[in-house]
Amino acid sequence: MVKTLDAVDAVVVGVGMSGSIIAHELTKAGQKVVGLERGSGRNTVPDFQAPAMHDELKYSIRKGLMQSAQKEAVTMRNKSDQTALPIRRWQAFLPGTGLGGSAVHWNGNIWRFQEADFVLKSHIEKRYGKDFIDPSLSIQDWGVTYSELEPYYDRFEKLYGACGKAGNIQGKIQEGGNPFEAPRSSEYPNKPMKQTYAGALFTKAAQSLGYKPFPMPSCTMSQRYTNPLGLTMEACVMCGFCERYGCEHKAKASPQTTVLPVLLKSELFELRTQTQVLKVELDKDGKKAIGVTYVNAAGEEVFQPAALVVLSMFSLNNVRMMLLSGIGKPYNPVTQEGVVGRNYTYQTISGAEVFFDDNVRVNPFMASGSTMMAIDEFSGDNFDHSKLGFIGGAYLYSNITNGQPIGFHPVPPGTPRWGQKFKNAMLKHYNHTVKIGAHGSSMPTPTNYLDLDPTYKDAWGQPLLRMTFDFSENDLKMSAYITSKLEEIGKAMGGKQVVASARKGPFDCNIYQSTHNCGGAVMGDDPSISAVNTYLQSWDVSNVFVVGASAFAHNGSYNPTGTLGALTYRAAEALTSKYLKSPGPLVSL
Repeated sequence: MVKTLDAVDAVVVGVGMSGSIIAHELTKAGQKVVGLERGSGRNTVPDFQAPAMHDELKYSIRKGLMQSAQKEAVTMRNKSDQTALPIRRWQAFLPGTGLGGSAVHWNGNIWRFQEADFVLKSHIEKRYGKDFIDPSLSIQDWGVTYSELEPYYDRFEKLYGACGKAGNIQGKIQEGGNPFEAPRSSEYPNKPMKQTYAGALFTKAAQSLGYKPFPMPSCTMSQRYTNPLGLTMEACVMCGFCERYGCEHKAKASPQTTVLPVLLKSELFELRTQTQVLKVELDKDGKKAIGVTYVNAAGEEVFQPAALVVLSMFSLNNVRMMLLSGIGKPYNPVTQEGVVGRNYTYQTISGAEVFFDDNVRVNPFMASGSTMMAIDEFSGDNFDHSKLGFIGGAYLYSNITNGQPIGFHPVPPGTPRWGQKFKNAMLKHYNHTVKIGAHGSSMPTPTNYLDLDPTYKDAWGQPLLRMTFDFSENDLKMSAYITSKLEEIGKAMGGKQVVASARKGPFDCNIYQSTHNCGGAVMGDDPSISAVNTYLQSWDVSNVFVVGASAFAHNGSYNPTGTLGALTYRAAEALTSKYLKSPGPLVSL
């Protein structure tokens, strides 16, 4: 029998980066909010403390902070004529679980998308002509511009204590920053992280080729910082345990260090952990959400009535919950009609290893998730694409974030994969190899999409999400071109051997690439090709907001966190200043 609770003003499903911000803004507006979190509650102390948190086997190899693939997997295939199979061990991407979500185990890289990203289709057609975009791509504008988002970027960067050097403040190019970035209203809240020796080698090589390197913007703290909510983060000690780990020093921005200590003190907020949300319940007309049904830690099925529902889970889970709840029309790849599941994108990553002689010691263990140098000459549309046969690009960077003993063992091609010769090579090259990378865009196609699997179910008897994805020809061409530029930098670094690897198809879910899963519930100003409006409000159920990277119409060259933070604050402002005063659609058609 389902247990029905007293109604609340709002239910926030997923209390991670976006969910914690939305819940905080709603409670500030006087709303009674319940936050439902699938995983356990956790905090910096005691949950993230060393030496327990520095267990590479538990957290990096066995994915101790991730969603259980045994209980709730994703099925995957490259093409629609294949049979999808469940991913039972996360490798290619790492959906988080528990209080704070994926923002607990991220590396801390924080970027802004380019101005052209938000009007991509219009921009490409204006610069190159309407026939330039390959018909196999389903590119579209986002319905919002960079200038509209800039104040929210600024607000999020101050909340998360972003560290960096501005390259463009109000249209004025700044020495030492990224000259290609869109105009910022102010400098970063904190100075950049210290440069590593690997970063110095990359910088010197990039400058010798005429490029303009700059420190990668980060949310690992370069110095002690107190954010606008009065919460203090400490300076990073460069221990090399960022990605896949919680930070014991309070030196990496996360919900635990930026929002939750304030939110959890609010009498208007109630956190419920170990809650598996089954669906958003709709009224008989399917036009209004009346609450959510979930299973609690005791195995009881519970209905929580609410006037407002915010889905703020990991992007893939946002899409799945919409499909399970009947919110929006599911995408049909045959007719190319429907919107939920459409325009799923990823990230197109490639890299190179630069092997040096023994006299070059890079000390890879002295690093953080964002102690890197980068160039932006080949991101987005910063270079002429007219004769290249693709759109999109990548930023290039020095890619040493840690020297963890299990995961970091670069060896040259031809080295045996086990045995004494492998061990000898690993020892020889461990401290004398620099990894560099290309972080590339992902363009949507009608053949890459998300839907519900017809066969496989989760531990609660509900269909798993099915992913149909492969790298497009556009993105593979982009990767080949960009990786050739990366190889040139590698050679200019002066190593004795450079081994570059462009991204190849098909997409392999057994190799880690990034946790930048985007799209599937994209935003826009046309409900025929978008699932949510520009305030991330469902077109079909106006009291449901879907806040996540699921809203991205494509994935740009950059890590999505900064853009998601900006979209979150924009949605929160619309909720508190517009929707609560007059509940209903915020965009009129």
